[in-house]
Amino acid sequence: MNKAIASDWGATWNPFGIFWLAIAVVGAALFFLPGLTTLGEAWQLAEYSHGPLIPLLSSFLLLRQLKEVPVNAGPVRDRWPGVAVVCLSLLVGLLGLLSHIGDVSAYALIIWVYGMLLVSFGWKNGAQLWPPVLHLTFMLPLPGLIYYKATTTLQFISSDIGVWALQMMGTPVFLEGNIIDLGVYKLHVAEACSGLRYLFPIMSFSYIFAVLYRGPTWHKAVLLLSAVPIAVLMNSFRIALVGELVNAWGIEQAEGFGHLMEGWVVFLGCIAILFGLAALMLRLQPAPRMGLSEALDLDLNGIMPELARVRHTQASPAMIAAAGLCAALAAAWWLSPPRELPAIDRQPYAQMPARIGEWTLVNRSAPLEKRVERVLGADDYIGLSYGHADAAAPVEFFSAWYHDQTKGGIHSPEVCLPGGGWEMHSIKTVDLAPRLGVEGSFNVNRAVIIKGGSRLLVYYWFDQSGRRIASDYVAKAMLVVNGVVEGRTDGALVRLTTPILAREREADAEARLLGFLAPADDVLPRFVDGRI
Repeated sequence: MNKAIASDWGATWNPFGIFWLAIAVVGAALFFLPGLTTLGEAWQLAEYSHGPLIPLLSSFLLLRQLKEVPVNAGPVRDRWPGVAVVCLSLLVGLLGLLSHIGDVSAYALIIWVYGMLLVSFGWKNGAQLWPPVLHLTFMLPLPGLIYYKATTTLQFISSDIGVWALQMMGTPVFLEGNIIDLGVYKLHVAEACSGLRYLFPIMSFSYIFAVLYRGPTWHKAVLLLSAVPIAVLMNSFRIALVGELVNAWGIEQAEGFGHLMEGWVVFLGCIAILFGLAALMLRLQPAPRMGLSEALDLDLNGIMPELARVRHTQASPAMIAAAGLCAALAAAWWLSPPRELPAIDRQPYAQMPARIGEWTLVNRSAPLEKRVERVLGADDYIGLSYGHADAAAPVEFFSAWYHDQTKGGIHSPEVCLPGGGWEMHSIKTVDLAPRLGVEGSFNVNRAVIIKGGSRLLVYYWFDQSGRRIASDYVAKAMLVVNGVVEGRTDGALVRLTTPILAREREADAEARLLGFLAPADDVLPRFVDGRI
């Protein structure tokens, strides 16, 4: 136990310091409430169900580290950098409130925690407390854009390795996208089986493992970075196991209690591999060697008395300033008129005209499967096929519109198309404005995708309040800007597709897309962003 803490355990409370700390906490809780709500919603998902444990584990890391931080006997004069960090967190949180994006408020909350530690302990002692604060990031939901791209990547890797393992066991199997074809049965490697369900808690565990580990720094780095490949490899083993059970005893083996148990087995297997990796690295170290129990600092003595430090919180000018800022901004926000999402005066896709220029509607796609529709998460979508008397093939039009992208939002075709077995042969960003004769820029993604002997030419872009954007990252940045400036969080994905016929040049297929897009550009605005 820290002797300074032990001797100071019976000291009196500092009521003024506790009062201002409480004001800061209550003010921040009210100000960051949308972020806390977002966390609560995310923690109900399987991928983030470990979230409630993260603050507890971070608190353990903080108390453990505080044993090495001396109690300040005199005044601390370097608290004001903490106030600057608190101001930064409030600014980021305000962006989240104005843009209606709860995730931004949740991220800002982590910055606020670090700022308050700097205010409480000063820069010299507080700056070294970053490890427990950084661990809090594992409780945050990933931005939707990163989540779906990571999910898709892990699906493909897990599927490839899982199918390879099945083939090594002599099971006849074929992989198309993330569909495992066993002949009689087909298994879809769903988002829940992508590896993320294990990856997030395993990364959190490996982070704590690395913090507690007393071996060389490069050991710590290996333990931390190994979480991703371990989770993916073990998930591939799980997919192979499910495939073998389904092939032997039927499709019901992929669902229910057995599916849940296989998940727990994989998670515990990941933890066992992590311990085994640490033990192996220790054995390869030159003498004198440490055992695994010696290398892990699991000493809990003196941790609980560190809680007594809250009694000595000082009512410093910096603490009063931080608390006042939190309380003032919280009061200003809650007392101001609510900022509702505006109604978007757009036409539903069902009213898309049967004739666009000289292009005529030839087919209307059937509604998507419920599973696909749920993943798409759009408020309105449509798939139409238009033909032209002089065109060798039709142009497929697909668009999805979202009233509020803060709860998920647009998925890039780079994520969706490969899941159906299509391979991105080439993709680049092009500006079609000169070729269409329109003002400004008209940036789209131009992709050639292949599947078997079929080739398709694809144009797709994102519409954010009338802005045609190719990059999904820029589209998400514009979502924040539009939310703050206009209060709008709506947006749309537009995709045009046409086949590249046998003995046809890509330029011919592209001429079809441009021939349809030129008249369609006059029609689309009232459907994708409400401009008439």
